[in-house]
Amino acid sequence: MPARAKAPPSVALAVEALGDTRSMPDLEWLAGLLDLPASDIERTLREVGDYGGFESEIRRRHLSKGREFYAQLAAPFELYTLVRMLRPAHVIETGVSSGVSSAHILLALAKNRTGTLHSIDLPTRQKAELLAEKESPVCLPPGCETGWAVPEYLRGRWDLRIGPSQELLPKLVGELPSVELFLHDSLHTPAHLAFELDTVAGKLAAGSIVLADNTNWTGLSFDRFAARLGRPVLRRGDTGLVGLRVGSSAAQSPPTSPAPAKRVVKIARAKRPASPSASRRRGSPA
Repeated sequence: MPARAKAPPSVALAVEALGDTRSMPDLEWLAGLLDLPASDIERTLREVGDYGGFESEIRRRHLSKGREFYAQLAAPFELYTLVRMLRPAHVIETGVSSGVSSAHILLALAKNRTGTLHSIDLPTRQKAELLAEKESPVCLPPGCETGWAVPEYLRGRWDLRIGPSQELLPKLVGELPSVELFLHDSLHTPAHLAFELDTVAGKLAAGSIVLADNTNWTGLSFDRFAARLGRPVLRRGDTGLVGLRVGSSAAQSPPTSPAPAKRVVKIARAKRPASPSASRRRGSPA
């Protein structure tokens, strides 16, 4: 059996600086999403090794608010690489909190010198100076607003909208000519994920990538969406983060079959520790 592709050694420095061991990139997952050999992706992925200071600053901001661990999406370096290689004009993400994912998308857009990140967030707020045991780990600390870990110098390409995605996402999608990358990381329920996927479907062109986190809490919503497009679901190891790449027929008028996706491709990775009850409180209400 051939050896599995591994991320370049320099990337480990960025992982260490960010302080989240779950964030070690999955090169084979990226290769599947981009439909490219892993060797073609390594050069771009290697760039994240140059951003140790950037990662350290994000971690410093988290620690300054008492967050030794933050429940961010565990694939910030994959997001950076996807944006660098797709060179999207428009990226949409739902769910922001401190903005770890947002920051890495914005960093890649800045490197590309083109594109806009459109983010929607409905924040919950920490009630006291310290996070209570039963509070969501994505609550905003006192004195902080959505995206509080995103450096100011990256915000020029950021269209941040505060409110429920049920209201804001249809309006946003209607304003855009296309969506080349979509990331769902807001309210993790089957109905809400299905709503967001259906809303963006008409603006997905051939080659667009769709991602959704914590799909272990959203039933078959993503699988059914993938089946309608006739595309396989690519799972990041054993985590709840999945994605697909839109095919040449695009997603303008997907068939309405409710059947689950034809196949799920799994790439072995360690499981991401998380709290379903905490993440269900993140983003827009049901």
